[in-house]
Amino acid sequence: MLVSEDLQVRWWKLEEKLVERFGKKPDMESILFLIGIQEVGGAGHQFTKEQKQDLMHVAVCSILSASGYYEKEVWDEDGWPHFKQLKDLPTMSLMEQENFMKDHVLFYFSQNAFI
Repeated sequence: MLVSEDLQVRWWKLEEKLVERFGKKPDMESILFLIGIQEVGGAGHQFTKEQKQDLMHVAVCSILSASGYYEKEVWDEDGWPHFKQLKDLPTMSLMEQENFMKDHVLFYFSQNAFI
């Protein structure tokens, strides 16, 4: 099996678990939003459109910190983490970017005992 096929199979399994948990198939933005909520401990809160974008940014930084691209620098007075970029992201095609993000999301969920 090719690496990308394995990645896709693992991704489908994650989507299946999220459907079981939330009742519908999430897209990447929804998954990043969920990770962001997890990272700031904001379950059950209402967020503004700007805060939702910030949550997705927190999620991206959080998942990419596992590969050394970001590290949490400080937490602000509202309990939101702020990150420092440690290295540039590699140049990738759209398909490579998608697989890169999927792989990091899968790792995040495996580290948090979801999959």
